[in-house]
Amino acid sequence: MSTTWFFAPDIATTLQLPEEEAKHAIKVLRHKAGDTLQVADGKGMLYTVTLLLAHPKKAAVRIEERECVQPPRDFHLHLAVAPTKNSSRMEWLLEKATEIGVEEISFLQCEHSERQRVKLDRWQRIVVSAMKQSRKTRLPILHDLQPLRQWMQQDFAGQRFIAHLSESAQPLGRVLVPKGRVTLLVGPEGDFSEEEVRGAQQNGFQSVTLSPYRLRTETAALVAVEQCNFMHQMKE
Repeated sequence: MSTTWFFAPDIATTLQLPEEEAKHAIKVLRHKAGDTLQVADGKGMLYTVTLLLAHPKKAAVRIEERECVQPPRDFHLHLAVAPTKNSSRMEWLLEKATEIGVEEISFLQCEHSERQRVKLDRWQRIVVSAMKQSRKTRLPILHDLQPLRQWMQQDFAGQRFIAHLSESAQPLGRVLVPKGRVTLLVGPEGDFSEEEVRGAQQNGFQSVTLSPYRLRTETAALVAVEQCNFMHQMKE
């Protein structure tokens, strides 16, 4: 059985690997008809399949076993972050956040943002790779870049936090209840503007701090993800 996991979100209905995964399996890893593969669907299921047609554009399979190895958590973390100008730093964040645990990631355009566009297709591949590498079967949902004001217009269930530089803000660990839904905002390198903070607070977001020190955007976001996951695990 291959030690490499493959990703096919529609494997249960199509009975074949997506072209990119098929090419990797056949041309790179040299799999042949009759080989056994493991395929994650990104929704919690892991499939053990037999490769029937070893073609780099159409790798047909037969499902032998299916198992729900990662059921939905009773804790849903939605991280909303203003992307940095340096793409490699955001790719590092996406990889590590996926490995640690996050259900959704939104990208925000703020007053002090330096980035006007995001490479969503490339970043989607980053989280898929991180999911497979960490032996997970549930894929985080990525939301395309939106202005903060527009993003704020949706309804938010559960706890809501905005992390920013403020002497009056409480540490996240003191106010987080590690069950249910949590939405957490992390701003750009120049932090949120005062108007953005007020707008978030008016929408029910509580101000929190993540460290007594000034953190880079990607560091702050990862600290938030780690703190939320740690506290949730401690309560299990």
